[in-house]
Amino acid sequence: MAVPPGSGSGSRSDSRVPVSEVHDVFERRDDLARPVTASDVMDAVDCSRRTAHNKLNELVEEGILETRKVGSRSRVWWTPIDNSDREAHGEDILGRGPVEEVDLPGTGETLQARRDALVAAYEYLRVYPEAKKSDFLKEVFPDHPAGFETAEGWWNAIQPALAELPGVDPPKERGHIWHFLGG
Repeated sequence: MAVPPGSGSGSRSDSRVPVSEVHDVFERRDDLARPVTASDVMDAVDCSRRTAHNKLNELVEEGILETRKVGSRSRVWWTPIDNSDREAHGEDILGRGPVEEVDLPGTGETLQARRDALVAAYEYLRVYPEAKKSDFLKEVFPDHPAGFETAEGWWNAIQPALAELPGVDPPKERGHIWHFLGG
């Protein structure tokens, strides 16, 4: 029977995996905004879960990576993006970088109000990195209705656009919790 990489048998130990090799996993991603799991590292460098966690935590201690829990037993890691990096990559959300490119209904003042509502929803998620639809409807919609008469109509326009923004992890199928994974 074949043993999958990182399962322990035949995988490399902590002392045999240079921390730079784990850091390279982050550099080689196609989607630089996508967070990395310990399983991703295990598969990429053929090491045990313990080794992956040790090396990832070493990179966090060095200030190279950030981490957060995303479930009762799950954790993700990512390379933080500071404001100067965002500006260099056109990703300054407050400066409207990707917000200008997101498809929202409307034109003129209506479109601008909807972009403002999207930024407000994004900022809410940054402050409260685990939020439900009801949180957005209760906390963001009243101050940023963006020309919508109902909260449901507002959400139907805002939520697909919110899902496209950097660091946003929308709920999986049948899920209810939105996560902010950015730095």
